[in-house]
Amino acid sequence: MKLSCLPVSLYEDIFSGKRSILDWVHFGADLGLDGIDVSVKFFPTRETQMLEAIFEEAQRAELDICTLVCYPDFTHPDAFQREREIEQMKSDVRLAATLGAKFVRVTAGQNHPGLHRKQGICWAVEGLCRVLDEAEKVGVILAYENHTKGAPWQYWDFSQPGDIFLEILGNFTDTSLKVCFDTANPLVLGEDPIALLKVVKERVVTVHVFDIRAPNSFEPVLVGTGVSPIKEVLSVLKHGGFDGWLSVEEASHTGCEGFKKATSFVRHTWGAV
Repeated sequence: MKLSCLPVSLYEDIFSGKRSILDWVHFGADLGLDGIDVSVKFFPTRETQMLEAIFEEAQRAELDICTLVCYPDFTHPDAFQREREIEQMKSDVRLAATLGAKFVRVTAGQNHPGLHRKQGICWAVEGLCRVLDEAEKVGVILAYENHTKGAPWQYWDFSQPGDIFLEILGNFTDTSLKVCFDTANPLVLGEDPIALLKVVKERVVTVHVFDIRAPNSFEPVLVGTGVSPIKEVLSVLKHGGFDGWLSVEEASHTGCEGFKKATSFVRHTWGAV
């Protein structure tokens, strides 16, 4: 197992420029992580010199850039916008390769008003197929998440219900598309994370260790203090031979101590299961 972290609690500081991506690199090193996750929204501009500096600083800190987290909206009702989403996602895949990131987290798209199930699945599969081709060219692995709602989104994820997620994933059985499994997201709809995990566990390459206060809600809390069945998820994975990345999705807004407590909890829990 390798440990990374997605710094949701720092998003606004990084988006606004109050903190830099290099600050996140240094903090990740201080936390003793093996790698860090970064959001595509950290990169409003993509100057080569800046990207090289981030890659080199991560190397000096002995950190991998594990995952570039992206929010493609392949289910947008406007055909022109769907095409833009696909081309943007291809560009993001190339960004991940430049940063040295092994994985790109992808989504199906938003549950736009009036979107019918069959049409949404068709559009999501088309978008994922076309981006998968680009990812394979540059040696990056797409990890499709059982997702809820992206930071820049207006609506919930179209494939938030587990049956839709599995139907879309089922179109990629013999492909390189993998899964980024979130430990809490199914609970937002009152669904069972363990039941979903048992179906997809052979395709899981990264895990977002995330926690919420209560089922049927979406209130992030410090990892290890909510209702997410983290111990059970890690047990299923560990005893199934999982040797990939755990990424602590730290969204509790409890400061540096929150990051320290969350990463320590995940390390200890993995060792104990």
